[in-house]
Amino acid sequence: MFDRFYPDRYVASTYVIDFEKLYSEGVRGLIFDIDNTLVPHGAPADERAEELFARLKRIGFNCCLISNNQEPRVRMFNKNIQVDYVYNAHKPSTKNYVKAMEIMGTGTADTVFIGDQLFTDVWGAKRAGIPSILVKPIHPKEEIQIVLKRYLEKIVLHFYKKSLNR
Repeated sequence: MFDRFYPDRYVASTYVIDFEKLYSEGVRGLIFDIDNTLVPHGAPADERAEELFARLKRIGFNCCLISNNQEPRVRMFNKNIQVDYVYNAHKPSTKNYVKAMEIMGTGTADTVFIGDQLFTDVWGAKRAGIPSILVKPIHPKEEIQIVLKRYLEKIVLHFYKKSLNR
């Protein structure tokens, strides 16, 4: 029932993902959400995010940010990261997941999406045919509409975790 919202993997943080292993498995494109995936909501790219994207580029990944935020927010975050991005993405609509793959020159077989929300990030990636990695939100302070969704996410994650133990 809830499996349409299940991520392919669920990890504590973007910063613990073994990106070298993903690359060795054939992944060439990474699509990232920004807020609460890479930095706290509304924050600029910090040193940790800048180092991550420098590392990803050295490994050989193409990266694209997709965000439901407007361009000034995304541009501000991307200032020192310098990757492609899509703003006002209307996730979970699949259109901009596809656009991100087109920009990177990748497809569903060699792209992974990384985000912190089930009902926008993961569901959109799943609908677009892209494997997803759900990360725990970086910071508890969020907009009210996201706080409300988090309660529903807890229910889905309960069943997701139970499905892993079968």
